[in-house]
Amino acid sequence: MRHLATAALSLAVLSFVPTALAADDVESGPSIAMYGETKYKPGFTHFDYVNPDAPKGGEVRTAAFGTFDSLNPFILKGNSAGVPVDRLAVGSSDEPESQYGLIAETIEVPKDRTWVAYSIRPEARFNDGSPITADDVVWTFDTLKSKGHPRFRIYYQSVLKAEKIGDRKVKFTFAPGENRELPLIVGELPVLSKKYYETHDFEKTTLEPPLVSSPYIVTSVEPGRSITLERNKDYWAKDLPVNKGRFNFDRIRTDYYLDENVELEAFKAGKYDFREENNSKLWATGYDVPAVRDGRIKKVEIPNQQNQGMQGFAYNIRRDLFKDPRVRDALAYAFDFEWSNKNLFYNQYTRSESYFSNSELASHGLPTPEELKVLEPLKDEIPPEVFTKEYQAPKTDGSGNIRANLEIALKLLQDAGWGIKDGKLTNAKGEPFAFEILLVEPAFERITQPFVQNLKRLGIDARIRTVDTSQYKYRLDHFDFDMTVAAFPQSLSPGNEQRQFWGSEFADEPGSDNLIGIKDKAIDNLIELVIASPDRESLVTRVHALDRVLLWNYFVIPHYHISYFRVAYWDKFGRPSIAPKYDVGFDNWWVDTAKAAALTQ
Repeated sequence: MRHLATAALSLAVLSFVPTALAADDVESGPSIAMYGETKYKPGFTHFDYVNPDAPKGGEVRTAAFGTFDSLNPFILKGNSAGVPVDRLAVGSSDEPESQYGLIAETIEVPKDRTWVAYSIRPEARFNDGSPITADDVVWTFDTLKSKGHPRFRIYYQSVLKAEKIGDRKVKFTFAPGENRELPLIVGELPVLSKKYYETHDFEKTTLEPPLVSSPYIVTSVEPGRSITLERNKDYWAKDLPVNKGRFNFDRIRTDYYLDENVELEAFKAGKYDFREENNSKLWATGYDVPAVRDGRIKKVEIPNQQNQGMQGFAYNIRRDLFKDPRVRDALAYAFDFEWSNKNLFYNQYTRSESYFSNSELASHGLPTPEELKVLEPLKDEIPPEVFTKEYQAPKTDGSGNIRANLEIALKLLQDAGWGIKDGKLTNAKGEPFAFEILLVEPAFERITQPFVQNLKRLGIDARIRTVDTSQYKYRLDHFDFDMTVAAFPQSLSPGNEQRQFWGSEFADEPGSDNLIGIKDKAIDNLIELVIASPDRESLVTRVHALDRVLLWNYFVIPHYHISYFRVAYWDKFGRPSIAPKYDVGFDNWWVDTAKAAALTQ
């Protein structure tokens, strides 16, 4: 399961009437778990990783990379800034597979999970004070699925309908089949105002903040430059257990930067207060300034147990150039991770060799007997290496001499019909092997350039093209690229979102997350098995099987990951004594007035 900030996919609605269930077969309560029970029981007062007595107040300034031209995150058009919006239910950051009612007061689900009903809290309100109704929930679902970003249609494809069954209750009915995640997916629904959109066009970009329920209200917008939020002091849900100790800042301003180095210099100059660092070089060398040395800026590494997913050079296999898996395998030998980690990353990273890195969901070794039961029926449709080898990314000694790897690459390319002519790699038609690597962050140029140089030694003409965020989004939405750096984030409970990443049905759907263009029946079957997992043990087994098949198809050249957050901040904050396992948890921090005053002095 993956939280969707914006989102997608349509499926033909099947005729389906759920079997009548006795009352004893229906569970009802304030929370729901995918498997087993939730950590927090009815009557809990707050999450363990917050300070329930955290003071409210103060201002915080943050930064974002890129730009924006819209405040409508629910559609494909435009480059939207995120806006806070409440959902039916929310997850906690220290357990997987669980949700707790937010707008919803109770969650009702039968044991066979063929439907779920959410009862809306009578006190639930939009930010203008109008009540949130069952009609709003039904309208939101129908609109997002029919007019929203393609990701919504994909994510909700197995939800057949939403219907009002009471003044404050909505029932969602699901397509046939085992899919324990669907009640939780429905819980992630952001709830919009039906009345508001009677006078506003849902399908247009806009810089007018939409009417939602949220702990913060957009109060100022400088298009492409900044957005300011102020704490909603009349927020109806501020004292709910799921919100206690959270959303403590009175004012949050986010400034947008088009250059990563300028963004860092602005932080060190005190232009903003909090920064999560994603650049290893900057983390190692960019913070040697007096404010760090004397403690005014805190530079910390916060361990996490987050599923790191996969980041890598992603192929667009819609391109004829990359249809042959031998070609995709070959190019991976030109990426020298060991040299890059030593010379560019200051040995901060671990090589990714799974689409579910840093979690129990990552495959390793050879398939277990349980995994073989999943894989063997697909034996004729998947790479044979799945059964005989553990996937390992190409390795080097870190010296920069990768001649042996390039020899392996050249042999693979020759097997695929390519050869060297006049120093250039060409096919039987004499066409050169040439492609473009599309980037959006200049920081990736230093990582990509050594890869390009190694490709040139193979006679390949690879070029780097870095574009602005708006052009980059448009080109990815329409699959107009050869290769790009892509990240495929994963949760601890993979499920329906796997269709978005790898499903054949969405390979040609503009805006889908199937950037690679995968159309593979065996992978489709594995995705459906993952979704239908009846328990945690079978989920892990089936994800391992899916992971192996993805890896041995060479869809990406794997990059790297870390198991901690790199965070720098001006020393004006208080933090809870317990950190969440799966999140930085910045919305649980607060401004410490004494520290803030000391900084000012």
